[in-house]
Amino acid sequence: MTAPIVVVGAGRMGQGIAAALGFGKVDVTVVDLRERGDGADAYLAAARDAVRASLKRKVRLGLLAESDLPAVLDRVRVVSRGAAAAAMADAGLVFEAVPEVLDIKRATLSWIESAAGADTPIASTTSSFLVSRLAEFVAHPERLLNAHWLNPADLMPLVEVSPGAETAPSVVEATCDLLSAVGKTPVVCAASPGYIVPRLQALVMNEAARMVEEGVASATEIDRAVRIGFGSRFAVLGLLEFIDWGGCDTLFHASNYLRGELGERFGPAPLVEQHMASGRRGNTDGAGFYDIEPAALDDYRAQRIAAFAQVLDATGQLHRYDDLPREAGRAAAGALSTRPAGASQN
Repeated sequence: MTAPIVVVGAGRMGQGIAAALGFGKVDVTVVDLRERGDGADAYLAAARDAVRASLKRKVRLGLLAESDLPAVLDRVRVVSRGAAAAAMADAGLVFEAVPEVLDIKRATLSWIESAAGADTPIASTTSSFLVSRLAEFVAHPERLLNAHWLNPADLMPLVEVSPGAETAPSVVEATCDLLSAVGKTPVVCAASPGYIVPRLQALVMNEAARMVEEGVASATEIDRAVRIGFGSRFAVLGLLEFIDWGGCDTLFHASNYLRGELGERFGPAPLVEQHMASGRRGNTDGAGFYDIEPAALDDYRAQRIAAFAQVLDATGQLHRYDDLPREAGRAAAGALSTRPAGASQN
């Protein structure tokens, strides 16, 4: 897709998407829809400054050469609604990024459809409303879908693309092609509340809060456990691949135990029960959510272990033999054999 891209909405999400697109070597126009009176020029300048700040962060991170920064910024324009006609008419795709208020979405999508070309795809970045709901606000739902960017949009690679029942396959393909071309990773999911990531993280974050409330551990200890033991593994293996890795039977039995102790929400999913019944327990059976030929299993495991080590090394959690102080380890081991004063002799 070589036509310019338009982002309607000049708030934080719109600014982040603009930075990502400009960095991805795509011309992008950000449209501020709000009537701001005498403060309009100042807001447009502030929005452009925010884009510049995001790109300068990439310079500090070593992702963008300082000498390339002017060229990237030249690809990004920020304009008012009154100055957007030409950009809207020429747009190859329009991202809607206005606040999560249904009436604002309705008015914005109606305006986009009237201002953009007849076949221009429209991608709402909403995290709250399904494309099936938003489709009621446009005359041509075949060109509408959701494209949910994760914050911060300029850095996070994942974008969840959610087409509706009437979305044309060509619109899904064009949107995914654009996202891939600018360095993002699109994943396609059905129009379902919470998409993929927000639905999963809502469960995990609420459970973490419950554990603090119940006195299981402090917030500091829980977050340390998540960063080191939870996040590092799932950065390499997705949740479903991890089920296969450890064995569906492990999850099945653990879930039934936790259901008995903590409640029905921990019970195994019906599909997990089906996999148990049909002998699709994962790597040990060569079949689960993924199928792996027995002859390829050793190589697969070796590749994943190497990836684990890379993630742990990048986060400073991988210890090398020569880094561990011998005497400190021996002293700690020796302390374990010393019974504390007053300990029971039974």
